[in-house]
Amino acid sequence: MKLFPKQGYIMLLIGILIGFMVFLAVSSILSTGGGGGVGQGGLPSNINIKFLYTSEKQGWIEEVTADFEQWFFERFNIRVNVELVETGSHDSVNQILWGAEPTAWSPASSLWIPYLNDIWSEEEGGEYEIASDSTPLVLSPVVIAGWADFLQDNNVTDFKDLHQLAVNGIDFKYGHPDPLLSNGGVMAEVLEFADALSKKPELFEVDDFKNAAALDFVRTIEANAVNYGKSTGFFGRWAAENGPSAIDCFTVYESVVISNSEKAEQKWGESLIAVYPEEGTLLSDHPFVILNAPWVDEYQRFAASQYLYYLLQENCQDKAQLHGFRPANPSVPLNAEIFNTQNGVEFEIQVPIYRPMSAEAMKALFTVWPSVKNPGV
Repeated sequence: MKLFPKQGYIMLLIGILIGFMVFLAVSSILSTGGGGGVGQGGLPSNINIKFLYTSEKQGWIEEVTADFEQWFFERFNIRVNVELVETGSHDSVNQILWGAEPTAWSPASSLWIPYLNDIWSEEEGGEYEIASDSTPLVLSPVVIAGWADFLQDNNVTDFKDLHQLAVNGIDFKYGHPDPLLSNGGVMAEVLEFADALSKKPELFEVDDFKNAAALDFVRTIEANAVNYGKSTGFFGRWAAENGPSAIDCFTVYESVVISNSEKAEQKWGESLIAVYPEEGTLLSDHPFVILNAPWVDEYQRFAASQYLYYLLQENCQDKAQLHGFRPANPSVPLNAEIFNTQNGVEFEIQVPIYRPMSAEAMKALFTVWPSVKNPGV
């Protein structure tokens, strides 16, 4: 299943435009730009770019960035230094608004792009969008993860099933990250509301978060929450370390299941598995955005575009799979040794993929969260 069929065209366009972009770098950019000393022909001898990205992909990004810097030098005879700044998705938005001035930005999900643009446009008087173009780097769907016996014995296929278990008085221990701290928490809440409203997130309206039945639906599920961590990775590690008595199920990225299923099996004799919500799920697509901002000059834009091109190459995408991510480049084969039922996940995603909700709906979700969460956690 090709989750992003248009991505192939994006890759083709990137390849075609490389020559044009090199031409721009050589002949059209002022020699005083670029954040570095001037080399031969008026070009800078080095370029500094800042990459603001999220912690989920830290291991992969740190693994490949030094190789990119060497690749860039060999290709253009210019030194590039990528300053890596790792943080959470919500915090990354705040950092941009507070003056961090990154060249490129990669939140965990495209959910955050309209949210940033909306706030930025308000502060800048609606003059322009700061994040006008994006390309997914890697993919990880949101799943209901948990112990195989619990999920299979209770026939859990979506959040409506979790809600029904709670209504029937069946106790279970649930968890997901805090939406105010983690992209994974936001995506968990979006999916809960999608099932509560029987509505696709891209169709959410602000008034949906005032719907009494929907609020009660979400509140009923959240009443079983035993922890709101800061990240999805916490829940996988916690479950694998502490076993079925600690938690039954939790909403996280698919990659968390891959990272912890074998450890859980070895320690507890039972595996962690992923359930893909049958009515639809969201992709943590890790968009790469070269910011349309006054602090990004043409040299930095060129270097960042080469960084994107490099990250989408097959060798980099294959390394990302070793960290539990699906490749965003559809020409890269999915690794069946990683994405299989032995690791608790499915090779192909058979459920619909939702599109992001509006910035207004996201703001409403943040506002309503304190009223639906488990107050005892």
